[in-house]
Amino acid sequence: MKHKLPVVIAGALLIGLISNCAMAQAQPGLFRARLLSMQQPSVPAGTRVISNVSYGDDPRQRLDVYAPADASHAPVIFMVHGGAWAFGKKTSPGVVENKVARWVPKGFIVISIDYRMLPDAAPLAQADDVARALAFAQRHARQWGGDPALFIVMGHSAGAHLVSLITTDTAIAQARGVQPWLGTVSLDSAALDVVNIMQQRHLPLYDRAFGSDEAGWIAASPMQQMHGRIVPFLAVCSTRRENSCPQAQRFVAKAQSLGSSGRMLPEDLTHEQINEQLGTSSDYTDNVEAFMRSLNPVVAHALSEQ
Repeated sequence: MKHKLPVVIAGALLIGLISNCAMAQAQPGLFRARLLSMQQPSVPAGTRVISNVSYGDDPRQRLDVYAPADASHAPVIFMVHGGAWAFGKKTSPGVVENKVARWVPKGFIVISIDYRMLPDAAPLAQADDVARALAFAQRHARQWGGDPALFIVMGHSAGAHLVSLITTDTAIAQARGVQPWLGTVSLDSAALDVVNIMQQRHLPLYDRAFGSDEAGWIAASPMQQMHGRIVPFLAVCSTRRENSCPQAQRFVAKAQSLGSSGRMLPEDLTHEQINEQLGTSSDYTDNVEAFMRSLNPVVAHALSEQ
């Protein structure tokens, strides 16, 4: 049987779980206005920025490219923002600025995408958007100076759920013609095990995303959709969220049992900080880069550049 938290408790926990979603629940109009008014992030001098590239017909199916001016056969970080499957933008605070500042000068291309959201598109449709954007980016990588074989897929919160889902349910990516990518980085996923979340006390945002049908929970759950080896996977989790690291640990353990390279990286950071602070000079960024280095010699060489 599923349980919903009382409104007061849910509101308090929501701040700790997803601070942006707390604003969304308390002041949805203000939150939407803030997101829609975001300016293009500041980027290092010399960065080539290609904004609002269309990968589909819907206005939300757009992506931004941040590339070194002289990029050639560059590795690519493909970033998916969070926002409870209902809010957020590819230019929202914390999504790209520190990542671009860190990795574009080292020769990486960073791509940040938008996708359709609730109530217009459920998480499975959103995962299809992510796969569609990834396939598009791989097909066009060379014109931006990137290498389609050197993609690292990354997502935060709801975006981490979506990249985890296309990692485990390989049919989603295959249907869109996605080529194999090097590895996946999940930044404090909001839902690695949807079934477990829905069967326990949970926040109302999960009901809006996943409904009441258990078959739907299974279809949208990265844990339940993992049936074989997956690409190398790094699960960053916040030790400040009660179920974040236990969920990540179970996911990584299952991946390892199926012969995959899975790692968990617990961090004493808030849910929002795990996104915002990646790319700053810190042990946290160094640890994520250690995982990235393990994926490919070209990536390892790029990360050694000053």
